[in-house]
Amino acid sequence: MVKVTVCIGSSCHLKGSRQVVEELQYLINKHDLGESVELAGTFCMGKCGENGVSVTVDDDYYAVKPENVLDFFNDVVVKKVK
Repeated sequence: MVKVTVCIGSSCHLKGSRQVVEELQYLINKHDLGESVELAGTFCMGKCGENGVSVTVDDDYYAVKPENVLDFFNDVVVKKVK
């Protein structure tokens, strides 16, 4: 099981965390990965200065923007599942 955690704290919320979560939910369902990917939210990850929404996949950190969620999903999440 791959765990994807998205920061939903105030700084990341302003950077589009809601859109990131919604798009990840959609992509997980579209690719039928609900049994392989756990999507969770958390408050501040302490990386507020980064240029994007703070996201971890297992323990690896990424800064994701709403406009690059699809690339992030394909390049990181799908590859970890396989």
